[in-house]
Amino acid sequence: MHQPRRRDRRLARRVSSRPDRRPAFRVPAVGADVVLVGYFSAKQKDFEALMASAAAALAAHGARVVAQIVQRRGVSDGGARMMSLPYSSRTLLTYGKVREVALACDRADADAVIFTASLSERQRRTLTDMLGRPAVSLSDILTAEARLRLDRIQAGP
Repeated sequence: MHQPRRRDRRLARRVSSRPDRRPAFRVPAVGADVVLVGYFSAKQKDFEALMASAAAALAAHGARVVAQIVQRRGVSDGGARMMSLPYSSRTLLTYGKVREVALACDRADADAVIFTASLSERQRRTLTDMLGRPAVSLSDILTAEARLRLDRIQAGP
């Protein structure tokens, strides 16, 4: 006979019963080697200054930037309305740029890859798998460090 259709079957597979609570990445130790990756629109002319300030912020947190790679989104690929969008929703970068980042990481034996742009959880997982080392955004590191400092202050001496 006819069996009733299970309507929520696919939804149950997609939605996890418990939230993903991974701890935010912290620079593992003073002197950790990281590769800094920037993603900028062609409209953004001061990207070099932004990369320099990101490298200085990482140095203040104990990391050593061993390579800097920039991905520019130009007008020629999709027009002006596409400039603020990533090249790939999975990786943020083009496939060739991901290979370039992986090669730089292998050459420098980097501990992590830090992106100046914010990464979604899917992008973070995909890039971590592709690069073989943690891939995180700079904002995640800075907010985690600020949270840690705030917890120390609230705990008191």
